[in-house]
Amino acid sequence: MFTIIEKGGVVMIVIIALSVIAAAIIIERLLFFRRIRSDEAKIIANIRGALEQNHFYEAIAICESDPSPIANLMKVGIEHRFYSQSEIKDAVMGAANLEVPRLERYISALGTIAHIAPLLGLLGTVTGNIDAFGILGSGGAVGDPGKLASGISEALLTTAAGLIVSIPATVFYNHLVNRVNHIILRMENSVSELVLLLKGKDNAF
Repeated sequence: MFTIIEKGGVVMIVIIALSVIAAAIIIERLLFFRRIRSDEAKIIANIRGALEQNHFYEAIAICESDPSPIANLMKVGIEHRFYSQSEIKDAVMGAANLEVPRLERYISALGTIAHIAPLLGLLGTVTGNIDAFGILGSGGAVGDPGKLASGISEALLTTAAGLIVSIPATVFYNHLVNRVNHIILRMENSVSELVLLLKGKDNAF
């Protein structure tokens, strides 16, 4: 391992550091999404049942017992049930503006790592080849093609390392982005359903 780092130079150290950061982001985000995962259909059904019986505090308690962003938004909507439909939507949108950054946290950094890791690998290869051919130009590898080949081989290590970091980072970046988009879509649908349900019970307010 240390031999590879030594051969790759400073660029290899940077790529390894990026790999550690990418792994930390992936693990943190997967644990986060697992923590907020819930049986949304069941939660929404329970909230709907409580609202239909005018048990608003029970509905709020159900929301508070669930860690999902959808439950948080529905809680805000229920707490603003005495307001107009547009005011309820504004309140919920304000809450959503707090939830979305929480969902997207660190994901853009992961995308940046996925993008720049292979570029750094290429940079390491280019600089390594410059050094290898510099030796050739100075006559250091004349009559010893193995020495030149060894220099080029070492230079290619950074490209391989960059790709090794970039490929899984890209896969998980796309997975996390799709997951966030799916949650946001479900949030929008659930909130629309809640607003219709609340304003359908104006006579109970």
